Formats: sequence, structure tokens, C-alpha cells
Amino acid sequence: MILIADSGSTKANWCLIGREREVLYFGTEGYNPYYVDSQYIRQSLHSALPADVPRAEVTEVHFYGAGCEPSTEMVISQALGALFERAAISVGSDLEAAAKALLGNQPGFAAILGTGTNTCIYDGATVTHSIDPLGYMLGDEGSGSYIGKKLLIAYCREYLPLPMRQQFLSTYGLTKEKIMERVYKDPLANRFCAGFAKFVKQHLDDDFVRGLAEDAFHDFFNALVCHYPGYASYTLNCVGSIAFHFADMLKETAAHYGMATGRIIQNPIQGLAEYYQQAMTVESK
Repeated sequence: MILIADSGSTKANWCLIGREREVLYFGTEGYNPYYVDSQYIRQSLHSALPADVPRAEVTEVHFYGAGCEPSTEMVISQALGALFERAAISVGSDLEAAAKALLGNQPGFAAILGTGTNTCIYDGATVTHSIDPLGYMLGDEGSGSYIGKKLLIAYCREYLPLPMRQQFLSTYGLTKEKIMERVYKDPLANRFCAGFAKFVKQHLDDDFVRGLAEDAFHDFFNALVCHYPGYASYTLNCVGSIAFHFADMLKETAAHYGMATGRIIQNPIQGLAEYYQQAMTVESK
């Protein structure tokens, strides 16, 4: 049996693939090794795992997540090793998960557009080139936090047309002072900003609001995508809530830069399940 996880900092999606390639999906809280230690993960998972996950029969665990890199992967692997004593444990980044879910064994370009942003070139097995997105304060162009931040700036500076300002105020009840306090004092300000991408999506019929989103995706291409050599020879493949909900606008922007669109999915876990099911099929032949 193979157990797969795609984890963010707040929630994780899991998939158990049985001997006959049957699939069980379930969720737990997220485990970012920058924020939680092995003991916490072990105790949390021990309580959260469904009863129909036979730990002793799991032979492989593949954990992909935010914050997973060589310096932190031991936090995850120790916790999983204690729970799945007979399993081989592998730990990878959320970007690797996105690439495998979107491209499988094929080379290409993959991106994450969710709360944050990430991009890479993938050779069909590993990530070979990635441009640092720099996080929400310096970069993350095209992400939910970036789009939300553009809306907040327009609202606080009163660039947002009056009807939209009134709609924003009635929806959130936030003054400029409250926004400034949340952005500069909240340790999770990126999530706070990303929450306003929903307002942008709901009001794309307003020319000004639509322009904010369009600018964000142009910034995404100019800051990240177009800096990959020969980027236009690849298709644009994206995973994440922003990519999924703004798919039409993202496709239009890609076409503007001479890039065809491939797959756009909201969540990588199903694609990861297909990736490992295919690997099981190949191994059984």
C-alpha cells in the first residue's frame, strides 16, 4: 500500500492506494516543518488517521509539503517513520507535488498559484530549475496574497471606485487603520491578504477590479514565467485555488505572452494518486 500526502501549513490532503489500486482520500491538519516538530506531527497523525488505514501494511509514504526542503525533511520523515515502521519514507516539496500531479512523467513547466506562487521546469522526474518567488512581501506575483494586496492598496488609497469601496466596506467592515494593523502585525498577513482575492473574483464585471487581476497575472509572467529560457515552448500548467478560479483570465494572459495552456487543477492530490497508480502498473508488468 502507498500513502501520499500533499500538505500546506493549515491542511493536508491524503490518499491511500491499495494493492488493487483502489483509492481512499482523507484530510488532516497541515504539517509545515518550519512550524511544528516531529513529536507534534506524530501525535496529531496518530489521532487523525482513519481507522481503515492499516499502518502495518503501508510500504511507501510520499509526503509533499510547504516548507519541505533538505534542511527540514528529517522533521517529517522521523514522525512518519515512527507511525509507519515498515514503510519507505520520502519527503518532497509542494512544487514537486505540483509538477508530478500536472505533468506525470512528461517534462514541462509547472506552477502553483494559491495563497503564494511558485514555478519550475520539470524534466519528467525532478525539478531542474526554479525561480525564487521571494514570498508575499517581495514577490509571489499572481498569487492570492498578491491579488488581495493590490485590492487593499486600491481601497486604502481610495483608488477603488466609490461603489466598490462601499461594497468592500459593507462586506468586510474594515477601515484603513484596521487593515494596516492586520498587515503589519499579523504573523499570517499573507493569508489575510489572500482572503480578499475572493472579492476580486466576485467583482470581475467591474473594469477597475478586473484590471487589478489582469495586472497581477501580467506581473506573474513578467517577474517569473518569462525569465525561463524558451518559456513559450512549454505549456502553462498550474495548480492552486487562484489558478483554478481565475483560469479564463490566466489562459488569456498566457496567450498574450505566446504560451499555450495545458492543465489547470485546483488540488494536486488526485493527480498524485494517478501518478503513483501508473507507477504501480509499470512495476507490476
